[in-house]
Amino acid sequence: MRAMLLLLFTVVLGIGQAQADVAADDAAALAGITEAKGVFQIDFTEAEKTAFYLEVIRGTHANFVRQGVDPDLVIVFIGPTVQFLSTAAGEEVADPAVLMRIEEEVAQLADLGVRLEVCAVATEVFGVDNDTLFEGLDLTGDGFVAMIGWQSQGYHPVTMF
Repeated sequence: MRAMLLLLFTVVLGIGQAQADVAADDAAALAGITEAKGVFQIDFTEAEKTAFYLEVIRGTHANFVRQGVDPDLVIVFIGPTVQFLSTAAGEEVADPAVLMRIEEEVAQLADLGVRLEVCAVATEVFGVDNDTLFEGLDLTGDGFVAMIGWQSQGYHPVTMF
């Protein structure tokens, strides 16, 4: 699986570089837009996939900025993903190097102003102590309620799978 994700990442980077060479942009989709409100729900069972998509979301933030649109992004973590968001997570949860990548991505996204919420229902179900969550993460009562609330406020859901 790790090799597959690495290959996918390499292909995405290669495609991104090829697109950059032809000055690809999102001008048609962003016509008349000055702000983009999006909410990502992350519910992954693999730490590597979590780290990868956090990097992709950071790239999405940068692409909005590059194209003159103010990104207003929220990430809601639910399900088993919450196990990868704790300073107490050990090797039994995931490779420590991958957990470190996730913590670094959380910090970078928080520094960019991305709101990162962790579902308290999920932390209870998966036995994660809320006091051990990475810095930059906010605890929300229920991830599904949060998703509906953000959408009701005009945030557009982004499908992650």
